[in-house]
Amino acid sequence: MLSRKIENELSRFYESSIKKALLITGARQVGKTYSIRASGKQSFTSFIEINFLENITARTLFENAKNSKDLFLRLSAIADRPLIPGKTLVFFDEVQECKEIVTAIKFLVEEGSCRYILSGSLLGVDLKDIRSIPVGYMDIIEMYPLDFEEFALANQVSSAVLEALRKSYADKTEVDHIIHEKMMDLFRLYLIVGGMPVAVQTYLSTNNLKEVVKEQRSILSLYKKDIAKYDPENKLYLEDIFELIPSELNSKNKRFILKNLNENFKLSRYTNSFLWLKEAGVALPTFCVKEPTVPLLLSKCSNLFKLFLCDVGLLASMYMDNIQLKILNQEKSINFGSVYENVAAQELKAHGFKLYYFNSKKQGEIDFLLEREGTVIPIEIKSGKEFRKHAALDNLLSIPNYAIQEALVFHNDNVSHKGKVIYYPMYMLMFLEKTDLAQDLIYSLDLDVLR
Repeated sequence: MLSRKIENELSRFYESSIKKALLITGARQVGKTYSIRASGKQSFTSFIEINFLENITARTLFENAKNSKDLFLRLSAIADRPLIPGKTLVFFDEVQECKEIVTAIKFLVEEGSCRYILSGSLLGVDLKDIRSIPVGYMDIIEMYPLDFEEFALANQVSSAVLEALRKSYADKTEVDHIIHEKMMDLFRLYLIVGGMPVAVQTYLSTNNLKEVVKEQRSILSLYKKDIAKYDPENKLYLEDIFELIPSELNSKNKRFILKNLNENFKLSRYTNSFLWLKEAGVALPTFCVKEPTVPLLLSKCSNLFKLFLCDVGLLASMYMDNIQLKILNQEKSINFGSVYENVAAQELKAHGFKLYYFNSKKQGEIDFLLEREGTVIPIEIKSGKEFRKHAALDNLLSIPNYAIQEALVFHNDNVSHKGKVIYYPMYMLMFLEKTDLAQDLIYSLDLDVLR
């Protein structure tokens, strides 16, 4: 069984006394159903699963229901086991097949006898239907492929080693040479296998990369089928964009050149296609910002972006010519910059960061900009040996108005630092996490003078 970080989120939901349902979204094959099923059966006396894709009758369950009692009665009629008050988790899967569930869940939550968790792939879902969530009755968590830390644990890297690496990250100290080399080997393997659970499990069971690629291409076929199902009239736009991601990332500037789709391309005509790929969890757009200042959203350029794939293993499987062996052999013919940047985007997104990059004719281009604790952190991803050469980063750090205190460069070598720049090995991307507010943020304003 693969250990997933979302299990902690699920445990918090199960233990919470707040009356809410939970919706787990994400791309196909990221492990939503498996994680919910495994944790739900372990945490509740009675676990009931209703799959709207498989159970056609269940799709009409919520039509014309009179009230919460009526809804609960209908639910109990199709449940395959008793609805024990306070000890039952009801799991609605493939909710995109039953859009009425979003409205109905409010009444089931209010009725209060059971806990409710929902899941569905955003592929093929009209977002305005799935997102019309009753305020206060449902939370949403998006699930991603295994990040690198989860991949390391799946490959039996010990918690003690990971804690030692985390300490090196925090203290900015070198990693033991042997451990560093082995972790880089594991990172290169991650570039090939990626984080889709079925691909990871196939590798762990067989160590056969050919079988891994078969599973990855099967997932890609599912995505393409969903694309065709979603919009028969405009599917060529979606599929062309999807197919272009590897070649665009492999180009010199890695930005999505829209005219490659059509010489008469207009962004407005294709906006829905890009939006669909993003919201489906299939693609990760990274938008350009005009200024590296907080909040980054204010200087975002909606028509300038890079488009990464949701999983680096799927990206590798879309390339031909035995790229898997070339990655393992570190052949110079491979544009490692594209796959390195993709894995960085994937890791940062899974850790809750919004994805931005910076480009200016004067300063140059920075691969990623992160916003954390009210400051901007520039990040460069270097796949070659000359990772200490970063003119654009130096230009940015030299501008007093930007007041950038720290910059990070991820590369193949060990930990080091010079001035404001900290150099980390690529695998330490797993420790770059978003800082959340404390659970309690109590603020009391003295208004006596106004009373």
